[in-house]
Amino acid sequence: MLKQYINFIRSVSINAIGKTGVILTTATFVTFLIFEFFHTVGVFKNAYIGLITYLAFPALFILGLILIPIGWYRHKKESGKSTQELLNQQFDTGQILPRLWGSRVMRTVFLLTLVNMAILGFASLRMLHFMDQSRFCGTACHQVMNPEWVTYQRSPHARVACVECHVGEGLDALIASKLNGLRQMYLAALNVYNRPIPTPVHQLRPARETCEKCHWPEKFLGQRLITHVNYDDDSLSTPSYTTLNVKIDAGTGGKTPGAHWHIAESNRISYTSLRDERRVITTVWQRNAAGHATIYHDKRYPSQSEEEQRVMDCIDCHNRATHIYENPQDAVDERIRAGTLDRTLPFSKKVSLDAIMHQYPDSASARTGIADHLNAFYQRDYPDVFLKKRKQIDNAIRVVQDIYAINIHPYMNITWGTYPSHLAHRQSLGCFRCHHHNMVNKDDEAIAHDCTLCHSILALDSDSPYAFLIQSDSSKTGAMQRYLKSEFFRTRF
Repeated sequence: MLKQYINFIRSVSINAIGKTGVILTTATFVTFLIFEFFHTVGVFKNAYIGLITYLAFPALFILGLILIPIGWYRHKKESGKSTQELLNQQFDTGQILPRLWGSRVMRTVFLLTLVNMAILGFASLRMLHFMDQSRFCGTACHQVMNPEWVTYQRSPHARVACVECHVGEGLDALIASKLNGLRQMYLAALNVYNRPIPTPVHQLRPARETCEKCHWPEKFLGQRLITHVNYDDDSLSTPSYTTLNVKIDAGTGGKTPGAHWHIAESNRISYTSLRDERRVITTVWQRNAAGHATIYHDKRYPSQSEEEQRVMDCIDCHNRATHIYENPQDAVDERIRAGTLDRTLPFSKKVSLDAIMHQYPDSASARTGIADHLNAFYQRDYPDVFLKKRKQIDNAIRVVQDIYAINIHPYMNITWGTYPSHLAHRQSLGCFRCHHHNMVNKDDEAIAHDCTLCHSILALDSDSPYAFLIQSDSSKTGAMQRYLKSEFFRTRF
C-alpha cells in the first residue's frame, strides 16, 4: 500500500495541477503545525496571525485536496493508462488479483480521508475557539470594531467574553452567528458597512440567557447610595453634589418594590417603540401575575398595533452595560473626582470640556488640537501657572486626550451622544420614555412619574452630599421644582 501511495504521489506530481495540490496540502499542513505551536506557547498573540492560521491555512489545504484529484484525472487522461496501470507501473503485480487493486485503492483513499478529516477537524475546532475570543471580536476587523473594543476593555464586563452576550447557546445559534459574521466580513471587505454601526438591538440575546446568569431579580435587594459630583465652569471648578438613595428592590418577598420591579417574575411589562428602535416608547402593557393587562399609550403618537411587542428586560435600561460611551460633562467630572485631572488648575473643568467638545477632522488632529488648546489657554491667561505647573498641565492634556480617544471615533462617525445610555435619565430620556404624563391608560391615568418611585433624594446640585438632611422641607421642594423646570424636561415634555 505504501508503494502504491508513493506511486500515486509521483503520478500526480507529474502534472502541474496535481503538483500544486500536493505542495499546497503539504506546505499548509506543516506551516499550520508550526504556527499552532507558536500560538500555543504564546509567541503569536496577534489576531491577524490567528486569522491566517485558522482561516487561510484550512482554506488552502482544502484547495490543495481539490487540485490533487483534478491533477490525477488529467494525468490519467494524458497518459491513456488506467488507474491500475498507473498504480502498478513500477511494480510486479502478476501474483495479485486485479480485483484487489480496487480495494487497495479504496483503502488508501479511505486512510487519506481520515487523515484529512482529522486535520480539518482539529483546525476547525481551533478556529472556532480562536473566533470565540474577545481579542478576535475586537481586533480582527480593526477599524470597524475598534470603538467597541476600546470601550469594552474599560467596562465592568471586560472579563466577560463577547460571545457570552452576542452568541446564543446551541448549534443553531452558533451557525447563525458565524453566518452573520460572514456577512459582516463581506460588508467590511467591500467597505459598505454603516458608520456608525447601528446598535444590534434586534440580535441581542434575552437577558434571561445573559445578564441573569450572574444577576437575577431575587438578589436585587434594599437600596443603594449613589453620589454624583458635578463641577462648575468657574475658575475653582467648584463641586456640587447630587446624592440618591436608589431603590433597587424587585419587590419580591413582600419587600417595597424599586427600579427592578419591572423584571420581577410576578410582573410582565411589554412595549412597542417608534420604528422599533426602543428610544421612543409608544405603548406599554402592564400584566400582573394573573395575566390581566393595563394598557398605556402615549397620546402624542397614533396607535401602531402592527408593531411587535417586546418584553422588557435588563438591556432596555442597561443598554450600555459594557460598551459605555460617556457624556462629555460626566467624563470630565469623573476624572476630576478620581484625581487624574488636577482641579487646582484654574478653570480645569471648563478648559478641558471646551477642548473635547471642539470638532476635529480625525483622531490625530484631536490630539494636537487638545494639546494646543490647553497650552494656549494657560500660556495666555495664566502665564505663571503655565510655568510653575507644567507637569500638571501636561498630565491634564494626556487625560483629556484619553477621554476623546475613548469616546470619539471620527472615521466611524461616532461623536458625543451617538450611543446614549438609557440608564436613569442623564444621557437620554431613560426612565421617562414610559414614566411621563402623556403615557395614559383608557381612564386617562398616567404612568406614575414621581421621582421618589426609584430613589430618595438626599442632595440635588448642593454644596453638601447630604444637604437635604439638614435643610427644611421648603428648600427640598424648591430644589425639586427647579429640577422639574430644567432644560431637560422643558425640551422633552
